[in-house]
Amino acid sequence: MSEQAELKYTAEHEWVRIDGDTLTVGITAYAADKLGEVVFVDVPEAGASVSKGKVVAEVESTKSVGEVYAPVDGTIVESNSAVADNPELINEDPTGAGWLFTIRIGSPESFDASGLLDADAYAALTRG
Repeated sequence: MSEQAELKYTAEHEWVRIDGDTLTVGITAYAADKLGEVVFVDVPEAGASVSKGKVVAEVESTKSVGEVYAPVDGTIVESNSAVADNPELINEDPTGAGWLFTIRIGSPESFDASGLLDADAYAALTRG
């Protein structure tokens, strides 16, 4: 279950792809594996304001419900309607077609990616 080197990770098992002032967010392959078969996804509406550390999406599996947190303050640009319609995309391709939403960073100059983990640090975290 190798994670992708170009992505950043949170300790809450989310991945983040940084593209200028926009972040794409999803759950990691590790999290998808631990959740099991994903059966429902609740993603935020485009235009919604989000706050760092607050729950913005939920991923429900046959085992449990996982909460997805905003990595920054900002505005939801887009939500992945395909994953809402086909939750199994999270199990099949968590860092690709299984992305959840994109956020435009509210204050780009205050965004600090140093709190995010690189692939090696995240792999060490999941080895526990």
